[in-house]
Order: sequence, then C-alpha cells, then structure tokens
Amino acid sequence: MRTRRRSRNILPIAAIAVVLATAACGESGSSGTGGGAEAGGSASGDACAPVPGDQLVVLEDDKGLQNADNIVPAVNAAAAAANPALVEALDTVSAQLTEDDLIGMNKAVDIDRQSAADVAAAYVSENGLGEGVTGGSGPVVVGAADFSESQVLANVYAGTLTAAGFQATVQTVGNRELYLPALQRGEIQAFPEYLATVADIINTSVDPNADPIATSDADETLAALEPVAEQYGLVFGQPAEATDQNAFAVTTEFADAVGVTTLSELAEACGDGSLTLGGPGECPTRPQCQLGLEETYGLEFASFDEYDAGGPLTKAAIQQGDVSIGLVFSSDGALAQ
Repeated sequence: MRTRRRSRNILPIAAIAVVLATAACGESGSSGTGGGAEAGGSASGDACAPVPGDQLVVLEDDKGLQNADNIVPAVNAAAAAANPALVEALDTVSAQLTEDDLIGMNKAVDIDRQSAADVAAAYVSENGLGEGVTGGSGPVVVGAADFSESQVLANVYAGTLTAAGFQATVQTVGNRELYLPALQRGEIQAFPEYLATVADIINTSVDPNADPIATSDADETLAALEPVAEQYGLVFGQPAEATDQNAFAVTTEFADAVGVTTLSELAEACGDGSLTLGGPGECPTRPQCQLGLEETYGLEFASFDEYDAGGPLTKAAIQQGDVSIGLVFSSDGALAQ
C-alpha cells in the first residue's frame, strides 16, 4: 500500500519555500558515488549516522519491496478497438519515458513553476512522440487527476495523440473514484495510470474477494491485469520505465561515506542498528515502509522520526542530517540534478 494519496500534489504550494530553501537535488536510483567505504562493507556506529547534504539519492530497491507502479496508458476498450493507433501512439510515450524524464518534468512544474501544458509540449516535441504513427483521427479526451504529475502526463499523452493525427484535449476529472468509471463509460478515452495500484483496484472491482495481482515486476503485473481489465472495459498499453512509488533516499554524502547504492548494501554496511528513519506516522507498521525494510532487507533502526509522506519535511530532515534515510517518492522533482 502506498503511503501517499494521489489526490494531492507532490509538492504542495505551501511547502515550496521549504523545498527551495533546502535545495534538494540528485538523481533517482543512483548515487553517482565512487569514494567512501566499499559497497557491502562493514561500516557501523557513527559511520551509519546521518550525514547532512544538499543532494538526495534514492537507494535501489533491489529485492522488489515496492510494487511496480510504472506509468501506463489506460484506454477505453471500445475506443481502442475503433482506432488501434490510439494505444500505438501512447506506447511511444512509454518507450521514451524514463524515471529521470519524469523527475525533470515534475521539477519544472512543482519547483520551477512552469505550466504543465508547456512542460509537456516541450517534452513531446523534443522526443518526437507520436511521429510515425499512422491512422490517428477524430477527437480524444485524455483524463487527468487533480495533482500536478497527472496533469503533466495527461498533457504529454494529448500532445502525442495530436502528433499522431488525433484531435486530443485534456480534461481534469478528479480522483480515481471519479475518473476510472468515466474511462470505463467512454466519457474520457485515455488516462495515464499507475500500474500496480490500478491493477489491484480493478481486480477487486471485478471480484471483491480476489487476491492482489500486483507484484514488483511490471511485465508480470501487466499480464495479470489484462484479462481483468478486459472484463472492466479497459485495455492497457505498455508500461514506461518511469515509476511513481515509495522509495528511500539518503544524501549523496552519506552514500559516498558508507559506499552504498542499494538497500541490500545498506543493510550489510549498517547492520548494527544505528540507522535512523524518517517518514509518515504510519510508516513503522506499513509493509512497504519500515516494516518491509526490516522484513525484506533485515534493516534495523535505532529510531523512527515522524514527518510527512514523502514531502518537504522528510526531505529536509534527510538533508539536514536529522535522519539517515527517509521515505520519498521515486518521481519527486526534488530528486532532479
């Protein structure tokens, strides 16, 4: 279960000043480090204490603690059947969209205060999305939820469909309880979704007693989703590399000093229980937060400090050296270099 509700922005407007003041930056998924202790070493005690720094880096979830919430096109089945170019065009987005791309667009909107439409238009143009797709025609409404990342992605989808010959527009629909039924009914024809989350929601919509089908593997999750989605009246395109899911970040200074790029390396290097963790109040009991870090990776923590769910307070605590590691979101604009 994700600890964030998708009905709010990654960086609320009231928190922008905090984020700007702390100047968070870095690259998701790699520390860019080379110095410090060897990965898999035996650092302990003070060596695993918090290390302040401006740049944040996400440690790789190498054992698949998190489900695969890759960005994926969700399309009304009737609309897809009527014009196969619809899914084909959206798959050109998935083929291009990396984690760094999404982080960069989120930074441009949430931190640099550019408009979602302008950022998306530049991305579509720079990457030639939708070009070469033939047969696109007619109006298409792309839905968006009421948070900035969804607005960016919806505009990327719309721009791509327009380049492929459709007359695409974006309509903000609201939260998932509103937009999934609208997509099912064909009131909107396409939507940028999150694979693991939507897979389990649709699965329980079709069968309330069904077991979860989402896993940490995107291909496996998509294969399990497709027959259930067909019953629901939707089809899904290919998932992008880009994700928006729980992730755990340290400062690059900490990663350099301890010599880690993955959560497994962190567990091996800091197995003495000296780490401190920051995140939302429910984190200690959540299987994809502290509980999962302990059970999946064998991590031990000296303490847990409560902040927000991947928000500016948690990021500031990591940067200021109040905690060793904290919960962030993998596509957060504050991770951009």
